[in-house]
Amino acid sequence: MSGRALEGIKVLDLSRVLAGPWSTQILADFGADVIKIELPGHGDDTRAWGPPFLTGADGQPEIGTSAYYLSCNRNKRSAAINLATPQGAELIRRLAAEADILVENFKVGGLSKYGLDYASLKAINPRLVYCSITGFGQTGPYADRGGYDFVAQGMGGFMSITGEEDGGPLRAGVAMADLSTGMFATVSILAALRHAERTGEGQQIDVSLLDTQIAMLANQGMNWLVGGIVPGRLGNRHPTVVPYKTFEVADGMMIIAIGNDRQFRAFCTEMGHGELGTDPLYATSAQRLINRDAIEAKVQEIVRPFARDDLMARFVAAGVPAGPVNSIQDVFEDPFIDARQTVHRYRREEDGVEIPTVAYPGKLSTTPADYRHCPPRVGEHSREILGEWLGLDDGALDALTSDGAIAQRPVKERTQA
Repeated sequence: MSGRALEGIKVLDLSRVLAGPWSTQILADFGADVIKIELPGHGDDTRAWGPPFLTGADGQPEIGTSAYYLSCNRNKRSAAINLATPQGAELIRRLAAEADILVENFKVGGLSKYGLDYASLKAINPRLVYCSITGFGQTGPYADRGGYDFVAQGMGGFMSITGEEDGGPLRAGVAMADLSTGMFATVSILAALRHAERTGEGQQIDVSLLDTQIAMLANQGMNWLVGGIVPGRLGNRHPTVVPYKTFEVADGMMIIAIGNDRQFRAFCTEMGHGELGTDPLYATSAQRLINRDAIEAKVQEIVRPFARDDLMARFVAAGVPAGPVNSIQDVFEDPFIDARQTVHRYRREEDGVEIPTVAYPGKLSTTPADYRHCPPRVGEHSREILGEWLGLDDGALDALTSDGAIAQRPVKERTQA
């Protein structure tokens, strides 16, 4: 490794739950110094969102270290600061003066009463990139509402196109609005950081779950904008590509995802039905869409007698896109995981507890993501951070602790937990 892409960038993370922490974890993976600001005590809400919880050194569930929390908080350090106190709010302002980036997901206007809104912090640090993540944006008819992934999936149209044709609407199995918003926030932050580095001018980024979910409709949204078509639920079918769905085979289900005419002919030839590949009813993508039910029924009839793994071997050799429908256990037992180093395992220094994490998926040849810190405990680094960033000595830190402005996880707990 020749260095970290975001080495030297300081990030103040006032976000909780998923969209914000997902964004700041990406920044941390590439070397940014991300300081997770948490309320003393319980910290980020997701710490309690279990079971499952991490198994501690004593073999018992470590309450407060949920799998959910662990999924989006690696490579960060935690400072427990009570920003509702005057001293705590002043500490955040001082940290913001040193920061390059601040990420927050309070309700619109929620930080103004502490003097931590963008206008207040811009006056202190004009180069600050200030990213605000909300449910519905800083402006618009719903700006005052709280935002939740589930609501955004519904309001953004995603659930209307997700589920079986004759069933009800379904949300995705993970919080896709949150995760997508975190990704868009990261892209926006990096663009704004580039501008700040060139000009010295920071800015506020306004990114919302609903804006993001609407953007993520992609071609389905364009079907309405261009053609006035209201897409519906198609189960595992594709709206315009056929055959492209799950099919029953002798020992379960598999995906066949034929994306063009050449692949369709390859499928027909491999399965001994070359005549289908040249049949005018099915030879072109447009005709297969028109005759969807008929060709899908024929493909189902062809593949049903065969075992999945046998078909997979044949399709791979023939260049026909296909794949299994894996359980989560299947995913992590696949040889792909080791070959691509998809899972990184931390060894917590204080007690040797192993903490797994799913690695950043992009493989950069010169400045790859790295894994410096396992997800922190609440307030694990409070004194360390305030000493480094603000130069506070032990006396000042003791006074802030006595005033209830900060908290530090006790040394005994840190060494014996």
